[in-house]
Amino acid sequence: MDANLELAFHAIVIIHGSNMGRIDISQDLIHFTKDETEEAAFKRLQKIIRERKLVGGTNLIKGKYRCVCFSEAPLTSLAAGLVNEDYYSKYSPFGVMVSKQWLFEQGGRPVIYQPNSEFRLLPESHRWRHVTFDIRPAFSFSDFTWEREWRIRCDELPFDHKSARIVVPDARWAARLIREHDDEQDYTVEMYSLVIGSVAELYRKRFGWTVARLK
Repeated sequence: MDANLELAFHAIVIIHGSNMGRIDISQDLIHFTKDETEEAAFKRLQKIIRERKLVGGTNLIKGKYRCVCFSEAPLTSLAAGLVNEDYYSKYSPFGVMVSKQWLFEQGGRPVIYQPNSEFRLLPESHRWRHVTFDIRPAFSFSDFTWEREWRIRCDELPFDHKSARIVVPDARWAARLIREHDDEQDYTVEMYSLVIGSVAELYRKRFGWTVARLK
């Protein structure tokens, strides 16, 4: 299939800005994959799509509560992923995007930025939302407010094509994501056809995801 026709056939959108008409607020939240290279991050994204779930983690979460994390960073800041060079922290520009409303209904909430000394002032039911924030000179400087983080406490967060969109950097990666899905389906159908003939075509799975590209 011609690449241009392929992209037209599958649902692809470009992220522009908030539909609230503000550049500092987004209606959506993005869970970015994080890996050593773009290729590794892309492969991780494909695995997430196949499994249709995000797995919770405890890394850098005080109290070791298992959560799935998202960012509501303004979309204008995301063309290269979620980046802050001061902390040498770089998330890849690949991820899964859901609406704030959907995640809120699942139990997701914005994190609470506060000093560590205030952690135990929170009721235990809210401590999973704590993120250390302390910019006093006498203390170790800690400011991750640029991540605009939301969390949901869970071991894993299932999603489907109705509740989530797939985020990639640009049209090249979008085309590759769809092409590799279709190649995989071609192979599956070919293998099935050796056993059950032309009826194998019934087992072909269409790429049903909406793909959002950052640029």
